[in-house]
Amino acid sequence: MVDRRTRKRLATRRAISDAATRLIFDKGFDNVTIDEIAHAADVGRMTVFNHFSRKEDLFLDREQEIHDLAFDAVRTRSGGTSPIEALRLLAHRLIEQPDPPFPLFDGTERFVETVLNSEALKARARQMRDDFVRALAVILAEVAGRPEQESDAAFAAALLAAAWASAFLQAHALLLRSHDVAAAKRLFLDLVDRGTIGTKAALSGTAYC
Repeated sequence: MVDRRTRKRLATRRAISDAATRLIFDKGFDNVTIDEIAHAADVGRMTVFNHFSRKEDLFLDREQEIHDLAFDAVRTRSGGTSPIEALRLLAHRLIEQPDPPFPLFDGTERFVETVLNSEALKARARQMRDDFVRALAVILAEVAGRPEQESDAAFAAALLAAAWASAFLQAHALLLRSHDVAAAKRLFLDLVDRGTIGTKAALSGTAYC
């Protein structure tokens, strides 16, 4: 059970992030200051930095939670399911049984457009993806009982991350053109599935398939 102090800390973090998101949606990322965010969240400027090391993370604060879902899917996969397949199945679960914090393609157009319209947010998103690839490689090697720095694990992580990123962006591009959420979801899963097939072919004969 989470103790009272932790609950309070998490509530403060969420309030700051929510205030930042509202302001950024209204004014654009580059036009919002930390002082404005602190005022909107009714906290001090230092409190903001106690919870977030950089301004970009105020808007991209759910990224680590998404990464943790992927790591958990690999670590808790059922017997007979490969690490690569576990991530494909996660994509389908997120679409077929949406997780409230991550409603893929349901009302997320504004979020994606905000990121794409800010060089700072795009740069931070790329950095987060690079961090994710490195962390995923370590976990893939760990569950396969392979050395942490194994090149196959790094290769698999990079291919999977690229497939997911491309699938997500292509599906959102379709959504913005057509406003068809169902079609965006279908395209996302189709591209993830095809990316998984390619990754399995590239890693054939390794412990990751």
